[in-house]
Amino acid sequence: MTEKTGPRTRVVVIGGGYAGVLAANHLRVDDSIDITLVNPRPSFVERIRLHQLVTGSDDAVVDYGTVLGEGIELAVDSATKIDVSARRVELASGGSIGFDYLIYAVGSTGAAPKVPGAVEFAYPISEYEHGEPLRAAVAAAAVDAPICVVGAGPTGLEMAAELAEEGRRVTLICGAVMGPYLSTRARRSAAKRMARLGVTVIDGPDANATEVLRDAVVLADGRRIVAAVTIWTAGFGVPDLAARSGLSTDTVGRLLTDETLTSVDDPRVVGAGDATAPSDLPLRMSCQAALPLGAQAANTVLNRIAGTPPKPLNQAFTGQCISLGRSAGLIQIAHLDDTVTPLYIGGRAAASIKEAVCKGTVSFLSREARKPGSYFWLKGGKRQQKLAAQTVSP
Repeated sequence: MTEKTGPRTRVVVIGGGYAGVLAANHLRVDDSIDITLVNPRPSFVERIRLHQLVTGSDDAVVDYGTVLGEGIELAVDSATKIDVSARRVELASGGSIGFDYLIYAVGSTGAAPKVPGAVEFAYPISEYEHGEPLRAAVAAAAVDAPICVVGAGPTGLEMAAELAEEGRRVTLICGAVMGPYLSTRARRSAAKRMARLGVTVIDGPDANATEVLRDAVVLADGRRIVAAVTIWTAGFGVPDLAARSGLSTDTVGRLLTDETLTSVDDPRVVGAGDATAPSDLPLRMSCQAALPLGAQAANTVLNRIAGTPPKPLNQAFTGQCISLGRSAGLIQIAHLDDTVTPLYIGGRAAASIKEAVCKGTVSFLSREARKPGSYFWLKGGKRQQKLAAQTVSP
């Protein structure tokens, strides 16, 4: 930690998820910075464990005392507006917090479903607050009652497998393909696991939900899939705080930044995590992307305070980890630019790796809290080539 004398700098971090916590902890390398983390919940939520919250195999929360560094002020509140010109964050409680620099790390949430009946009759599972209502609904349903999971991305796959392993009768409505990110070989492995668990998988060109009823899901081809409980996992969105605050966003609502993660509107606003779109070319929404983005956002702020040029983002992916119940998983191996390879790991070995990743993510945050600046990440990923291709494309 660098000890300095002189005027102090106030940095507000909005969002206490993976990116926000890492950013706040990383800022502590400079002890002349006063750091406030604004988050609506008093505990850190492990979003990658929310499917376990539903079945009770994990509570999906960690005390902030474990992952947040000493001296960081935690404001349990919601930001309602960022007043960039006045350099203040307005809060739902009626108060406000001033800042010299702001890190925007509000994360992602489930996309608002546009399918008729989905809001009324389907249960989302993209936020911690969704967990208990869904858990109660599943518990209230008979053991052999049909449960329908809509969406076959990582969340859908994990939720379907978790429930099926508990003996529940599950139908997975995939849309065109199950696990669109996965390679053909990995997708086949996931399908075999679902078959062993007794999950009915519905995919293909007409396997899109067109309506959700109280007791069924209607597909594009007219089929009605009976469901005592319907779980909606299709798509992600982001909070609209940036747009409401007059900041430039992409079509999804992510904060538009340059390659240093600096807002295109104001050099004192820096983005991190799922709600950020660097050069209008956002990274895949994931904690794998969020942690390095949090560290790099903090570095950009530190550079600006020091009067040195911030560096462009530089990070890579390794793939995707999916749990398929407690006893099996799937690790899709990817190139550094996040394009998949044919390679994957399945079965119990993959389950062990996934659990190690979940624990390791919290460990990264905790270590950065104890020793600011210790976090390191994989770099590369051919981002400059992607940006060049984006520039020349018609």
